[in-house]
Amino acid sequence: MLRLLLSVSSKSKSNSSKKSTFLSCYSSNHLYLHTHICNSTQSNSNLTWNPEFTSSVSSNLSKPTWSVSPPNHPIRAHISYEYPSFRRLGRNLSRSGYSRVSSFVGDSRGFSSEPDRESIEYDVVIVGAGPAGLSAAIRLKQMCRDKDVDLSVCVVEKGPEVGAHILSGNVFEPRALDELIPQWKQEEAPINIPVSSDDFWFLTKDRAFSLPCPFNNKGNYVISLSQLVRWMGVKAEELGVEIYPGFAASEILYDANNMVVGIGTNDMGVSKDSSKKETFQRGVQVKGHITLLAEGCRGSLSEKIMQKYNLREKGYTQHQTYALGIKEVWEVDAEKHKPGSVLHTLGWPLDHKTYGGSFLYHMNDRQISIGLVIAMNYQNPFLNPYEEFQKLKHHSAIKPLLEGGTVLQYGARTLNEGGLQSIPYPVFPGGAILGCSAGFLNVPKIKGSHTAMKSGMLAAEATFGVLNDGLDMENYWDALRNSWIWEELYKARNYRPAFKYGLIPGLAISALERYILKGRSPFTLKHGKPDHEATSAAKLHSPIQYPKPDGILSFDVPTSLHRSNTNHEHDQPSHLRLRDPKIPELVNLPKYSGPESRYCPARVYEYVQDERSQLKLQINAQNCLHCKACDIKDPTQNIEWTVPEGGGGPGYSIM
Repeated sequence: MLRLLLSVSSKSKSNSSKKSTFLSCYSSNHLYLHTHICNSTQSNSNLTWNPEFTSSVSSNLSKPTWSVSPPNHPIRAHISYEYPSFRRLGRNLSRSGYSRVSSFVGDSRGFSSEPDRESIEYDVVIVGAGPAGLSAAIRLKQMCRDKDVDLSVCVVEKGPEVGAHILSGNVFEPRALDELIPQWKQEEAPINIPVSSDDFWFLTKDRAFSLPCPFNNKGNYVISLSQLVRWMGVKAEELGVEIYPGFAASEILYDANNMVVGIGTNDMGVSKDSSKKETFQRGVQVKGHITLLAEGCRGSLSEKIMQKYNLREKGYTQHQTYALGIKEVWEVDAEKHKPGSVLHTLGWPLDHKTYGGSFLYHMNDRQISIGLVIAMNYQNPFLNPYEEFQKLKHHSAIKPLLEGGTVLQYGARTLNEGGLQSIPYPVFPGGAILGCSAGFLNVPKIKGSHTAMKSGMLAAEATFGVLNDGLDMENYWDALRNSWIWEELYKARNYRPAFKYGLIPGLAISALERYILKGRSPFTLKHGKPDHEATSAAKLHSPIQYPKPDGILSFDVPTSLHRSNTNHEHDQPSHLRLRDPKIPELVNLPKYSGPESRYCPARVYEYVQDERSQLKLQINAQNCLHCKACDIKDPTQNIEWTVPEGGGGPGYSIM
């Protein structure tokens, strides 16, 4: 069966001259097109959409049948066509701006059929179309062009389209992009709003105190990272990179010598009871001489690789520490909008034992990004990050900006905060780990996109050396330690662990590091307990009573979830797996009062009464934002986050 996922953007300009690529290759007698259109408008009126796209597929396709969800919701239009059979389909179905139709079957790529599933071979396989993965792909193809070498490069992305799973602040530092694509301004990168002001506040419940700003955002830009990676995806395709959105890498492939030789995508068309539906499609093996993992924070395959090859022990590093970022994009009144204005806060609504803070960035088009970041090593199991974010918006210094505005999008994602102390050895037999999968975020800068991009470029250069010059992938590790990434993270290494002593001691140590020692401390602080071990027993805390949402500034979870454009196929096995299904009722509920019902920002986990009036954990996997908080914070590490069917999850467009 061949399954194509066509991502259509009705507002983007036609760009038919761009190179088309293929999104999937499953062999059968039918062709299924899945079309995803995200509608960000808030209108309640009925929506009529007449799809128009140029198709060069054989004219014997039958008439399509459309099924569209209600207005004011991410539109999922399903098209089914009868198609006789195929082995190679190399035609462009549609090309409109950042949207693409792609398939794994390309004229110049190896294609083989194994007893259980198809296999495609490339020189380099990259998992994840984020800043790190796309930077690696672009740099590889640039080197191929410069050296007149032909290497096949593919990028597999679990989101329905490039950028759909990308969420970040984002005040963007263009240092890495300047190196990667020096002419990015002339090539119309969506980077248009320079930072115009930079403020830092300490919040109490009723007041805001201005502090000296520790950030230096001169020369940086307020952007949407999801829009930037869409643009990067187009740049990568122009160089010959093949990008396959909508397919989730669910396993690592090994050869007889225990070397990584690629990835496998998960099966599709499997029902909740694990039986095969009529639409069943076996996963594909995507093999490469080098496999680069750029899955983002807490990447599921990256974590398995680190454990299998003991990469943390090999790098002599500590465990990773994390934070959860919750964000909304608002459209506000024009007179309140100040493009490029940047604000960060510490303090309320968090207590002095909980590390975190908020951000508020003025984007373009009267849009602002507002969010709250909470370190995942918080102790109180009754703390609810989502509800803390709702409280923040009611602060007297923030509320006036939002009043009269409209929420356009909502999302959440975890981020690495371990810094230099937590970077694993990033090279494994057959590949390497890039970007936030390894953890290059600079905590005091609150930035990781530029370091992720640079790590992707360095990995690409090492990969090219392996494939073209017979060098060793270990050069990636050496290049990292000799790069400005390492210089940045070394100077920043003591900021985050300083706050394990509390807010005031953390601020004091941070001030010492920045203004006096300037990153040249004779000591390196260590992190405290892993985040899941930091959770205290419920008996040591009192429940937190959060105010009800007013529907104006604060909202319930279903309303916010709707704004994330999250969608999963309901009839599939849960991608959120319990290693021991008895643990929630035997341990988490009695000891920690069911914290999974609070730390998840999408209400995936709920305790409901069964027929005997006993509380049982119910997992609403279709709500999942792919933030990975459960995989990190579960006190017993009983929850394992795995990938769902490709194309599922949030549908971010301006995050």
